[in-house]
Amino acid sequence: MARKVQFVETVLRDANQSLIATRLPYEKFEPMLETIDKAGYYAAECWGGATFDVCLRYLNEDPWERLRKIRAKMPNTKLQMLLRGQNVLGYSHYPDDFVRLFVKKAVENGMDVIRIFDALNDVTNMKTAMEATVEAGAIASGTISYTTSPVHNHKKYVEMVKELKAMGAATICIKDMAGIMGPQEAYDMVSAIKDAVDLPIDLHTHSTTGLAFMTYLKAVEAGVDIIDTAISPFSGGTSQPATETLAYALRQLGYEVDLDDSCLITMADYFKGVRDEFVKDGTLMPKSMATDTQCLTYQVPGGMLSNLLSQLKQMNALDRFEEALAETPKVRADMGYPPLVTPTSQMVGVQAVRNVLDGQRYKTVSKEIKAYCRGEYGTTPAPINPEIQAQILGDEKPLAGRYADSLKPVVEDTRAKLGDLAKTDEDVLSYIAFPNLAEKFLEERKAKEENVVTYSIVEC
Repeated sequence: MARKVQFVETVLRDANQSLIATRLPYEKFEPMLETIDKAGYYAAECWGGATFDVCLRYLNEDPWERLRKIRAKMPNTKLQMLLRGQNVLGYSHYPDDFVRLFVKKAVENGMDVIRIFDALNDVTNMKTAMEATVEAGAIASGTISYTTSPVHNHKKYVEMVKELKAMGAATICIKDMAGIMGPQEAYDMVSAIKDAVDLPIDLHTHSTTGLAFMTYLKAVEAGVDIIDTAISPFSGGTSQPATETLAYALRQLGYEVDLDDSCLITMADYFKGVRDEFVKDGTLMPKSMATDTQCLTYQVPGGMLSNLLSQLKQMNALDRFEEALAETPKVRADMGYPPLVTPTSQMVGVQAVRNVLDGQRYKTVSKEIKAYCRGEYGTTPAPINPEIQAQILGDEKPLAGRYADSLKPVVEDTRAKLGDLAKTDEDVLSYIAFPNLAEKFLEERKAKEENVVTYSIVEC
């Protein structure tokens, strides 16, 4: 009997995050949700990552309402989100009471699979979210942020996987956010993990370097169970490889693929039009669709690349792109070789841009980089460059222990502070995650509701 390979569709989250900086509003993909639901995917990745921030900041959407709407339209497919461990969906660590309530509410609102990672692969930063996911009855997908450096190797990754299984992981995800995993590396790593634990393995990669199709085929050969792909109009470049292409190739190689081709055709026809709109308005930039083998050196993931381009464009400095790209691995080495995944990817990318535009390295640093050097983000894979750390911290000493242990509970105080502005726990969570954005959103919602009430009274 042929071995089955399952697919996660990423167009609702990572594909559009990587190509168009997550600017895909609900109304643009809503007509396809029922079709996606019938297509036969293992899961649809539709939430988490940057979606929460962008819904509030740019799309004027309640991210919780978006999730509920997707759940209502997709009752038959597991919904999946990406959660940044103790960072949840933000860029700094939150107290445990917030992490636990957020996970609980995500599951209550429709989430089935929570893919939990830490930007430094520090499992102590994943423990609370893993426990909360298991307690809520969802699938905890313990995630490795894949990277290469002088201090990363398969032995360390296997040790991490064993720890994740002990924490309750039901699946293991290898998250290759920069598309730097080659076919042999994929084969060897999947084989090593399969030998170590009896859990389904999901491989996530990007087409950035052109390796993804080959990498997936060798990973499947080694026994990988699930692969992440994007429907063809939103595939390639900094996104994932095309769903339809891999379904075709794997069937030809004798594997069982349960995807419904007629649904995939309908999805592709629809999303071609959506993609073209973002091409016309300049949101989808040609560089995001290109193959860039230099990423094998720079290790820049898809979302980071589109954000880097966007940042330089806002500063009228797109001509400095190559310099900023070349500075990125230097900053990464200074910071102890963190995997470049949110939030470390943004932190390293922003610092690289600042170093280039300032004309002097670390002349200015973000509060996030300072917090990172203090140890607030956890244990770095290698020690931070001591000279750079001293330059950034001055006389301040780095922290010892788990940073979240020093944080006071925040949920009850925030609920009291917001009063009737927050109608639900979800509103409270949105505010804790993004205070300024959520407050503006909640105030506008309240004003809109009051206007409706006034209008109704006048009409009567």
